[in-house]
Amino acid sequence: MSDVATEQEIKQGIIEVLKTVYDPEIPVNIYDLGLIYEINVFPDREAEIVMTLTSPNCPAAGTLPGEVEQKAKSVAGVKDVTIELVFDPPWSQDMMSEEAKLELGLL
Repeated sequence: MSDVATEQEIKQGIIEVLKTVYDPEIPVNIYDLGLIYEINVFPDREAEIVMTLTSPNCPAAGTLPGEVEQKAKSVAGVKDVTIELVFDPPWSQDMMSEEAKLELGLL
């Protein structure tokens, strides 16, 4: 068995650390909130995360992408991380996980 993490293991590791990042205005992690649109891990161990914010004017716009990048870089096997911040499609409550909806009393 290899000591090098597979692309799938790296992706799982990134998901786990992103579940420790919270939107400052909503007490739910950004992964369950639906702010992470894509996580791609390439054979060279570089990761790309496509994410959004709850709104383009979100107060966390200046800090959240950097925190996501820092946390993702801390995952074993990750060589580098690129963050792509997008606003299309716009975020909506429909993108939240069932857990997040329950936590916020939306179910």
